[in-house]
Amino acid sequence: MRALTILSVAYPLAPVSPDAVGGAEQVLGHLDRALVEAGHRSIVVAREDSRVRGRLVPVPAELGPLDDAAHARAQGGTRRAVAAALKRWPEIDLVHLHGIDFPATMPPAGVPALATLHLPPSWYEASGLRPSRPDTWLHCVSASQHADCPASPALLPPIPNGVPIEALGAARHARRGFALMLGRVCPEKGVHHALDAARLADMPLLIGGEVFGYEAHRRYFEEEVRPRLDARRRFLGPLSFARKRRLLSAARCLLAPSLVPETSSLVAMEAAACGTPVVAYPNGALAEIVEPGRTGFLVRDVAEMARAMREAGAIDAETCRAAARARFSLGGMVERYLRVYETLSGHRGRAVLGAA
Repeated sequence: MRALTILSVAYPLAPVSPDAVGGAEQVLGHLDRALVEAGHRSIVVAREDSRVRGRLVPVPAELGPLDDAAHARAQGGTRRAVAAALKRWPEIDLVHLHGIDFPATMPPAGVPALATLHLPPSWYEASGLRPSRPDTWLHCVSASQHADCPASPALLPPIPNGVPIEALGAARHARRGFALMLGRVCPEKGVHHALDAARLADMPLLIGGEVFGYEAHRRYFEEEVRPRLDARRRFLGPLSFARKRRLLSAARCLLAPSLVPETSSLVAMEAAACGTPVVAYPNGALAEIVEPGRTGFLVRDVAEMARAMREAGAIDAETCRAAARARFSLGGMVERYLRVYETLSGHRGRAVLGAA
């Protein structure tokens, strides 16, 4: 494979780093690292406090409320950063966009572009899912998400997400009696369901994640999450990768009570890599990731979640780790992206579609 120059464009309101909370930022970070380690050039347009392995083209951080005005400013900063990067590095082979707002930060026609859809297709503007810009391609991160996506000649086969199996599996801790929930704290993640299930199961629950500055997220935390917290059900805030790995390795189970179709679930994959069963609602890709009775349980409501939490100790940790090694390899994900990068940068995208 020839050396490539890839310009990755992050969602402008969340930083990219090894400790990122959001799945899109984590995937972008993994690809940035893999590109550099493979001898390619990685250029990343992202919030100024991001930590990347390649070259960062910074966008000013919005540190106040994340309202429409802040989003508009951040999008403007991203567009300027993309334009500056394309001018400085005219050899860029491909622009890879990761934000839900990718149509607003797409460069003019010229260089090929790929947009990864990290969120439910219904959350995107309809016009964005049928791009009119030449040499513009889309893809999903799971089979279930791909099935929900409107048909389009620009839609490539999905590339399932992967996680760093070896790094996660290296942590081995004695199992403790607590359940764990990780991720963004917002209504669609169902944190209040996890808290209710933990209380019903009479089990400690630790919640790691971030309450971003969106008004709806902050109101949800104050009205639905905070009143349910107590000495045994605690909110830890954002976690580093190392601390997340320790907690995943020690937890009795991970809870994933998502109330919307999950396009993927990196944290469910991470839990399996740590040997920890997942108790989840079967929404979207969670039904693909969790193998009932083998790597966790799929449940329909809070009562079933509480019962599954008590039964999670019967799940074998080595079975979970083996499933993660077989199904959720980060190396496999990276290899597929690199093949797509090479194909699209050679203006042969139609051949990829024909092979789907």
